[in-house]
Formats: sequence, C-alpha cells, structure tokens
Amino acid sequence: MAKEKMLQFVTVERQMPEKRPPNLRAHDFHEIYAEFADAKAAEQASRCSQCGVPYCQSHCPLHNNIPDWLRLTAQGRLQEAYELSQATNTFPEICGRICPQDRLCEGNCVIEQSGHGTVTIGSIEKYLTDLAWENDWVKPIVPAMDRSESVGIIGAGPGGLAAADVLRRQGLQVTVYDRYDRAGGLMTYGIPGFKLEKPVVMQRIEQLETAGVEFVLNCNVGEDLSFDAIRGKHDAVLIATGVYKSRDLQAPGVGAAGVVRALDFLTASNRKSFGDEVPEYDSGELNAEGKRVVVIGGGDTAMDCVRTSIREGATSVKCLYRRDKANMPGSQREVQNAEEEGVEFVWLSAPKGFTGDPVSGVMVQKMRLGAPDASGRQSPEVIEGADYIEDADLVIQALGFEPEDIPTLWGEPALEVTRWGTIKADFRSHETSLPGVFAVGDIVRGASLVVWAIRDGREAADSILDYLAQPAQVAAE
Repeated sequence: MAKEKMLQFVTVERQMPEKRPPNLRAHDFHEIYAEFADAKAAEQASRCSQCGVPYCQSHCPLHNNIPDWLRLTAQGRLQEAYELSQATNTFPEICGRICPQDRLCEGNCVIEQSGHGTVTIGSIEKYLTDLAWENDWVKPIVPAMDRSESVGIIGAGPGGLAAADVLRRQGLQVTVYDRYDRAGGLMTYGIPGFKLEKPVVMQRIEQLETAGVEFVLNCNVGEDLSFDAIRGKHDAVLIATGVYKSRDLQAPGVGAAGVVRALDFLTASNRKSFGDEVPEYDSGELNAEGKRVVVIGGGDTAMDCVRTSIREGATSVKCLYRRDKANMPGSQREVQNAEEEGVEFVWLSAPKGFTGDPVSGVMVQKMRLGAPDASGRQSPEVIEGADYIEDADLVIQALGFEPEDIPTLWGEPALEVTRWGTIKADFRSHETSLPGVFAVGDIVRGASLVVWAIRDGREAADSILDYLAQPAQVAAE
C-alpha cells in the first residue's frame, strides 16, 4: 500500500511552493517562497521514485534519509517524517531554506536525470520542520543525566551550534564563546532575511540556552579572553570560528570611500532587521538607497549583496563577474531570483581599479575564457583595448573569505595550520595538533556551506565524547 503512494513522477509534475512576485518581494526582507499546503507537500513527496541507490542521500553531506521521510510525508505521517529528518540534521529548517539543493540532493535526483524534474526535497524539508515547530514536535533538549565534563566551543555558527546540540544531549556542560552580540554566526549576520528569516535561527539558539548551553557573547578570543584560559577551564575545546577575513582587490582606488566589503554591508542590513542602532547604515556608508551599486564577485555572497541592494532602494544594481553564467560558483536559482528582481549581470568583466574618492566608477576590463586551469575551469583572459568605466556610487567587494592568523592572534604557535592558513585537523576525528582541541567548519575547510559545518560539528562532538571517555577506559584497565 505504501508503495502505491510513491512513484508519481510520471503523472505529477514538479512544483515549487509559490514564489512571491518580484515587484512585491523586492521591497522587503521576508522569505520569497510560501509554505507548501499539506496536500501539496504530500503530492510532491509522492513523486519520489524510491530508487534502490538514493543518490539524493549519498550527495547530501549529512546523508539525510531523504527517501524514507519523503515516503512518510506522502503517507501523511508527518511527525514521523520530521523526526527522521531531525535524526541526522541538527537544523533541517535552516538547510531546507539555504542549502544549494540544485547542487546537492536535488541535483542528483534520479528522476531529474530521466527528464521528469527533481523532487522538491528542500521545500518539503522546510515544510516538515516549520510544521514541527508549530505543533510542538520539536522537543526540549533534556539530557538523561548531567555529566561533570565541560567543553568550550569557540564560534557560535552552524558548526559550533551543531556540536553544542550533540554534546548537551549527552549531558556535558557546554560553553559557547563568540565575538558577536548574538549567536548564529553567518546565519544571523551574513545571510539576508529573504533567504533565512532570523526568528528561524533564534528559536534554535533559545532551545540550546533552555537546555543549559551557556553563551559568552561579545568575547573576542585573544583579546577579551585568552585561548589558554579557555583550554584551562574545559576538558576539551572545539574551534568553529569560520572565516571572516575578506579578500580585497589589489587595485588603484580600492581605499576610496564607497568601496566596501560584502560582510560589512550584509551585517549592517541584518542588524537593522533586528532593530539595532547602525550608524554606518544610517549615514549611507553601508546603505544602497538611491545609489548605483556595483557588486564584484559571482558566489552566493555576491547574490546576497545584489538582492539586498535592490531591497534597500538602489537606483541600479550590476554584478560584475569575470567568467560567464555557466561558470559562476553561485547558485543558479539565486541568479534567477536576482534577475527577476532587477539585477543586471555583466558577464566576462573584471575590475581594474576605481575612479573618484568617494568612488564614482569602476574601471572594467572585458574578458574571454581561455584554456582550462588546474581545476578544469576555463581561465579568464583580458581582451586588450576593451576597457570602460562603469558608473557607481557604491562598490561591494564579494570576493570570498580567508582565515585569520589564529595561532598569532591567540598566542598559540603550536596550533598547526595549512599553507592556506586554515587549521590542520584530522579529517575523521577533527582533532588538531593540540591534544583535546578539535576544529570544524570553514576554519578547516575554507569558505564552504552551512550543511558541511553542521556535519563537521556533529562528527567532532562524537570524537570529543570518545576523547573524554579515554581516561575512564585506561583507569578501568
């Protein structure tokens, strides 16, 4: 009987939740997709082919048991479906919103390969978890027993919070240290509300606080509190700081007023959404209202910047990217959303410098794609004599992020790093060169996805539990 509800992809077409019209959504920071209704979620879940080798699951960093919770959704067993999704994913409502499903689970769906359109996995995941919060299926974290061992986690982003969740459920005492005044990392201050509304993040943080996780905020390790002090206070330490150092252009005029970093721009916007006082926003320094905006870059951060600029009331928004549309690293879904909202993409274009101070224009070099580089992607080459000036009042650099020099900042030269400056950690246990110190997420991987940080955090938490059990095992022998 269960099977009859599935395999409907031949007769039922793929449908996403309704998307708000561009002329409405471009004026606010609310999420752009509506919720599935119960019947529509069941219908779309029933399109799953229940294939013998679920590529959606194997291409999910968390290996979520997607076919089984799709089947339960189709059968109307929604609480069970939620519980199964929660079993492998600390934050399914967040992944359902911001994972690039087109590159992960949905991009590897078997029925997509056969031309029927992928199952809308992310939208169903979001629907299930939002339903779970509404119906109190999300249970408080209550450890079976409290333990005396404590773990210090540096960084309150997805990796640190995922580890905190696992460790607290096992009864450990957990303290999370973060440099910002709110937990959540880039989920709070980096990702705009139209992709991830902030109450969705705050409810998970409140769940952890209620469970007894202690948050020490506005704490800059190496300045307000030493790394040695944190190690001395805890039985194990997890480093989950992320990478926040912006890559800057080395070009004439880069220091001009009006040439800003992507994270500064996005943080100012997100702080305003919380109702904070943001002088840099109010003064216009980090505000796109009434300006000709040029964003440099082609990743997801660049997409966040162009779409935020539209909502702030920019007179025009252009995105310069040195390759073409097919070769850009950002989500194609995000590019489509941006184009619908009025963003103009200027492909095969790279900045050569800036005119004016405050900035009045970007000196642009036109490019063409040449031979493939070491990664297999075609390398951009300059077309001589094709330079021009792109008028701009605000230029946002969205060129990616690099790790800070943590061993120096924290006065811990024994903490080994790679040649890229990321922390060197065992890829299975996540343990660093320092005993009892683990590291996860972007500070190990380089700038990556929230879902990979969640996976790392969960794995590292298991390794920390094993590490803390070792002395007891030795004593027992």
